Amino acid sequence: MLPNTVSEAARRFGDRNAYVTEAGWPLTYVDLDRCSDEAAVGLASRGVAEGDCVAIVLPPGPEFLVSYLAIAKLGAITAGVNDRLAAPERQLVLAKADPKLVLATTDTALDDFPTELVEAADSRNALLADLRAHYESPPPLQQDPNRTVAIIFTSGTTGTPKGAVYKNSQLAFITRTDVGDAWDLGGRAFTGTSYAHLGFVTKLAGNLRRGGVNFMMTRWSAEACLDLLEREKLTTVAGVPPQLALMLRHPKFSEYDLSSVEYIVTGGGPITPGLADQARIGFGAKLASRYSCTEAGIGLGTAFDDPLEDAIVSVGRPLAGVEISLRRIGEEGLSAPGEVGEVCLRSPACMSGYWRDTEATATAFTTDGFVRTGDLGLFDDRNRVRLVGRSKEMYVRGGYNVYPVESEAVLCLHPDVAAVAVVPKTDPVMGEIGVACVVARAGTTPTLESLRAFAVDRIAKYKLPEAIVIVPDLPLTPGDKIDRKVLAERISKTPIIS
Repeated sequence: MLPNTVSEAARRFGDRNAYVTEAGWPLTYVDLDRCSDEAAVGLASRGVAEGDCVAIVLPPGPEFLVSYLAIAKLGAITAGVNDRLAAPERQLVLAKADPKLVLATTDTALDDFPTELVEAADSRNALLADLRAHYESPPPLQQDPNRTVAIIFTSGTTGTPKGAVYKNSQLAFITRTDVGDAWDLGGRAFTGTSYAHLGFVTKLAGNLRRGGVNFMMTRWSAEACLDLLEREKLTTVAGVPPQLALMLRHPKFSEYDLSSVEYIVTGGGPITPGLADQARIGFGAKLASRYSCTEAGIGLGTAFDDPLEDAIVSVGRPLAGVEISLRRIGEEGLSAPGEVGEVCLRSPACMSGYWRDTEATATAFTTDGFVRTGDLGLFDDRNRVRLVGRSKEMYVRGGYNVYPVESEAVLCLHPDVAAVAVVPKTDPVMGEIGVACVVARAGTTPTLESLRAFAVDRIAKYKLPEAIVIVPDLPLTPGDKIDRKVLAERISKTPIIS
């Protein structure tokens, strides 16, 4: 699917810029097609053939992009590995992938695997220069909806990493959901998350069909992103909620001219009501949310023309072709109306299974074929889905289940709170209590008393935090989600007020 899409995009859009690198040099649609052809021939000369796995351990940038397309043109399989993982974590992921070849930088290469070193290019001609066979193209690849295209790893930080397998059929369904049969939808956006993750890997074909221009960010930062939005007059801000929060908290945010921004798309985790409203007002743009997980491909969302509150208080409703059910935690049975349950999704976009792990695959699906997301949620009175947290994040206070996201959704509205995460702490009386880890707004000092007074009429008392710790920031995982494990370690070493 990808080979045909990039070739057709080259035919339609020609020398129109498709991507602009962080260094400022462009790749046109023709460049993408030609460079990936040449890189595919180079990979073939190194023994890569249809069905082989090639791991890419590169930062977000043109090298990853073109390598992914080249591997697809050979009918081989891309296993993306987040370059921000530590060496032991990369070792675990690569051992699971068992690649024929690894494409890596000198900083990310490991001795235990056959590796082709890739240097950062400063021009199109230098891009993958040691790999490309100039002016050559691979033989045409027969279309096969069941051909595996990519392995997307869900974890490299704890336990054994699992790789979600995606074939042409799943990528085609995701692309149809995103853009239908349309070409040339345009747009100016940036890429600010790891290319090894679900969004980039599964949505590349749709982005190529749009015919817009994407600006690459090798390492995302709030200031660099705001500079880019203003300088290049970008129309779309897409990112995970922590990235939106960091931009809005930037001390010079109000000084930027962001009048070109029309749309905000957020995903990768639930957005709190306070942050959603701040983003919509701060950027002066329409807001839509997306919700899925690595194993499900696509899931729920809100549209730009939906009522404003939909994206603020929920993750919306199932996208076309997606079924949802809420199951009793750890069970097959459906949760009762109004009851919290595990969000389970079923659609043609769901992964085929985990790479070489039948046991984990069986656990990931219900008996009737729904993917277990591990997220907890409930249907509200408008049939929207509201997330309340992860099953593993829930804690029990005095016999009552507490879901941190519920508490955070209220506490984030406090005028002195820039960002907040609630993590549990062992308590000899109640079993566990909630500790609010608060990033304070400039010039303020939030107190436990003020937080509790603010929230007491909005959530049940047992959901209120019983301790507070002021933190400079909320740590993020390599996947740009709040790292609650690190926060739990911090509060064990930091004075807290209770």
